[in-house]
Amino acid sequence: MGSEAGVGTTTAGGESGLSAVEVARRVADGATNDVPPRASRSTWEIVRSNVFTRINAIFAVLAVIIFSTGHILDGMFAGLIVANSIVGIVQELRAKRTLDRLAIVGQAHPHVRRDGRTAQIPPHEIVLDDVIELGPGDQAVVDGEVVAADGLELDESLLTGEADPIPKGPGSPVLSGSYVSSGTGLYRATKVGREAYAAQLEAEASKFTLVNSELRNGINTILKVITWLLIPAGILSVYNQLTGREDLPDALRGMVAALVPMVPEGLILMTTIAFAVGVVRLGRRNCLVNELPAIEGLARVDVVCADKTGTLTENAMELADVRQLAHDGDARLALAALAAADKRPNASMQAIRDAFPDSPGWTAEETLPFSSARKYGGVRFADHGTWLLGAPDILLPESAGARHAAEEVGAGGLRVLLLARADSPPAAASPGAGEPRSADPAAATRPADVVPRLEPAALVVLEQKVREDVRPTLDYFAAQKVTVKVISGDNAASVGAVAAQLDLPGADSPVDARRLPDDDERLAKALEERTVFGRVSPAQKRGMVRALQSRGHTVAMTGDGVNDVLALKDADIGVAMGAGSPAARAVAQIVLLDNRFATLPHVVGEGRRVIGNIERVANLFLTKTVYSVLLAIMVGIPGLIGLEALPYPFLPRHVTITGWFTIGVPAFILSLAPNHDRARPGFVGRVMRMAIPAGVVIAVACYTSYLMVRPSVLAGGTTQVQASTSALITLIAIALWVLAIVARPYAWWKVGLVAVMMAASFAMFALPFTRTVFELDPSNWQHTWSALACAGVGIVLVELAWWIDGWLRRAKAVRG
Repeated sequence: MGSEAGVGTTTAGGESGLSAVEVARRVADGATNDVPPRASRSTWEIVRSNVFTRINAIFAVLAVIIFSTGHILDGMFAGLIVANSIVGIVQELRAKRTLDRLAIVGQAHPHVRRDGRTAQIPPHEIVLDDVIELGPGDQAVVDGEVVAADGLELDESLLTGEADPIPKGPGSPVLSGSYVSSGTGLYRATKVGREAYAAQLEAEASKFTLVNSELRNGINTILKVITWLLIPAGILSVYNQLTGREDLPDALRGMVAALVPMVPEGLILMTTIAFAVGVVRLGRRNCLVNELPAIEGLARVDVVCADKTGTLTENAMELADVRQLAHDGDARLALAALAAADKRPNASMQAIRDAFPDSPGWTAEETLPFSSARKYGGVRFADHGTWLLGAPDILLPESAGARHAAEEVGAGGLRVLLLARADSPPAAASPGAGEPRSADPAAATRPADVVPRLEPAALVVLEQKVREDVRPTLDYFAAQKVTVKVISGDNAASVGAVAAQLDLPGADSPVDARRLPDDDERLAKALEERTVFGRVSPAQKRGMVRALQSRGHTVAMTGDGVNDVLALKDADIGVAMGAGSPAARAVAQIVLLDNRFATLPHVVGEGRRVIGNIERVANLFLTKTVYSVLLAIMVGIPGLIGLEALPYPFLPRHVTITGWFTIGVPAFILSLAPNHDRARPGFVGRVMRMAIPAGVVIAVACYTSYLMVRPSVLAGGTTQVQASTSALITLIAIALWVLAIVARPYAWWKVGLVAVMMAASFAMFALPFTRTVFELDPSNWQHTWSALACAGVGIVLVELAWWIDGWLRRAKAVRG
């Protein structure tokens, strides 16, 4: 795909872009930006990943073995292959549809010039040599070359790690993934589709995946340990059953019954379902989850750093007043001229443009675009001099009366800008007006010298409306012990006033970030002590996030502007507003498409539901694995040491019904239930502290119950079915108690769930039909009472282990 020379004609207004014929030719040649808008898995990939799994393969082989014996009912566990696959496919397809729909809604649409007109189009419709407009906050979606620039500066930190914005002029390269920190410009696409620099990185970042999930990593760790335990237990079980005195069909049934429960077949499935359902639920609230671990991560957050504008307040502003400081009448005309000269106005300039829609016709000769680092911008007009508009405390010394007047107005929660006249051109005046004098980005907001011959002309007062839904959201975070820090680029007094309207702790003592210490340790200490910060530069926002993380906090950053991008990227969870800049949306893991800060509690709730419920479910599945492995080993040891080999106490059908009533059905319901417990680290340790003792107790109690009946079987006074039934009674009784422990704290529906599972289990032993189908015989009351006695002892031990673990955790928390 080669670029055609001389494409697009230059007119008085600049590049006119490609013609419709040229666009059609490139589309026909395949020179399009053919990267999928979202790298979600295809339907076939979802089906394949849910059907062709290692666990399904194991169960399929075991099912074939059972069917070959003619005992079809013992192959009921094969239904898990179908059930797991169908449930997994349905839930993932629902999540895929939700994600893809929201991704299209939240997708950035670049401004492209064609046939002399500018239009917003989806990124995938861009073709080679298209001319694309750039403005503050825009992200380059393809690689290209600058053809026109007006104070254009690009931030390539997301690609190179270089934090300082890079000035760009005609001929300068543009890399996809970089974003505009200030200024405007045009660039021509030179590389599109998969050839673009950031295309592969962006595709990987958007996948429907559980990468870097602490929950998933913990489960994988557990499964690795289980795999090593399964090998000796499985080999011993196979050897024991095939070398005993039983007929081959019965030996095969015992072997399969021993192997099937060792595999925690539903654990991964339940994790996937929980995340997928979370995506669908959040999608209904117009919340786009760019990375699935964000659902889990936000549940672990204990500090939320919130920007003021666009998060706590409405993004739109209104011009409240223009307070003249000079006697001439040029101030309002200058504001109208500045607004007309700004091609991509921010919220403040848009409010001024709305108030002064008629341009005075001044001719702009030189422009210094507003930037978050400078906190001001300006224009030199022919015959009307240089005008600057920006933060009073940046442009004026502390002793200036206009600065004190601005601070008094700002203390009421209003945003105040200074309009000033300067004799020097804006670019030349900038070093004295607060431009960084060194490579240190934070220097941008430190006190600076007064611009030579600067004459304050007016104070521009802007109103911002506090969002109605913010107060309940802050109350929720306070109740959940999540600290909220307000960090804003606005004047500290103004930020404090807004925080005071929301009754935020610390609002009465806002901090000017220009006076914060530079070293991380002292900065972290200041952040621990204070809540509200103003005049924070983009680099400082990133530094604050890192400082909080250094103290062990899990930090979420919310924002919507280009000045928030660095902090959004470095935070544990970046949350962007849907109406924010494309760059902010691109780096955030979560995008609130409805721009509502109040959506965050629902995201936190979903994360806590996922983590808490998967932990409950993991306890059930791993307890089953532990007792199955131990029971197989205990049954196999006598035959291994030369004693009479014991037949495995259960049939595959017994294993299946045990899984139904003590794990399968309860786990599915518990994995989708509400759960508001705060997420804590140490998932693997907590699960194993519950599963191992419970599994050991069940295995020993079940084996004891089996051995108590076994001599009577050998003497001919009791059947093997009665021995199996006794062992199964012990097993199910203790396993149901484990379910009752896992369901704590109780709600009415949890009590009902446990009661229904107990009733269904009792019915299996009580009803003649089920006794026949599942080969159960509890008619020998002596053996049944022995089994219940073993179960009673096991229940006491499991309960004791649970209380001891709770006491140890509480004691550790007190010491910590």
